[in-house]
Amino acid sequence: MSLLDKVAAYERPVRFSELLAESDLPKATLYRLLQTLVSQRMLTSDARSQGYSLGPRLIRLAHAAWRRASLAPVARHHLDTLSALTGETIHLAQLDNAQVLYVDKRNATRPIPMFSDAGKIGPAYCTGIGKAILAFLDETERERAIAQQSFYRHTPHSLTDAQALRTELETVRVTGIAYDREEHEPQIICIATPILDARSRPLGGISVTSSTTRTSLDALGRYRDDLRATAAAIARDFAMFSLLDTGSPDREVV
Repeated sequence: MSLLDKVAAYERPVRFSELLAESDLPKATLYRLLQTLVSQRMLTSDARSQGYSLGPRLIRLAHAAWRRASLAPVARHHLDTLSALTGETIHLAQLDNAQVLYVDKRNATRPIPMFSDAGKIGPAYCTGIGKAILAFLDETERERAIAQQSFYRHTPHSLTDAQALRTELETVRVTGIAYDREEHEPQIICIATPILDARSRPLGGISVTSSTTRTSLDALGRYRDDLRATAAAIARDFAMFSLLDTGSPDREVV
């Protein structure tokens, strides 16, 4: 699994020598594991580039997991509606090992270059969507997630300690809205809200993202109600999808 993560992180075919340089494994062991993954079609090996890439079996499994476990399939048309209403970038994300996993995205009418993209992992402590999700974890999970944050100063506006994050998360729990005030990338701002199940546990989050070069947080604030309504609709549809998928009459519906 660690090797698969490393290959995926390159976003291009990666050579054996590159993997060896950052691996603690002996050369022979690394080669053997890579060949096993190739034989299982989890990786492919390209003779021309002499590099390894993610394989078709892994892609098939990823699509199956995406359909069954991700919010993306049921959220798709809700994201389309919110995108058409705002004209801004829309993100859908879930928490993965205390970090933000972007599972879907709609580009703005006038696209803005930014870090996020479906499948990418981003920090939770300095993104609006990350803070929206963290705020609604139960106390034990929230503290565990806070302890896993790096608090790296990406910009002058980044939160850099756990207490500052806790204070902001308390506000998010009251308002239901989180902000990115150019905390992860310069000029990139957003408002976000969690997608909560019937017990107010976070399934994920959605955000409306833009740039200070063409709007402000106050201006994005006019979409608060639309954002909350979209999150509630996604939660409701996800609950119904889960109920139909399992066939269980005991599943709780939002």
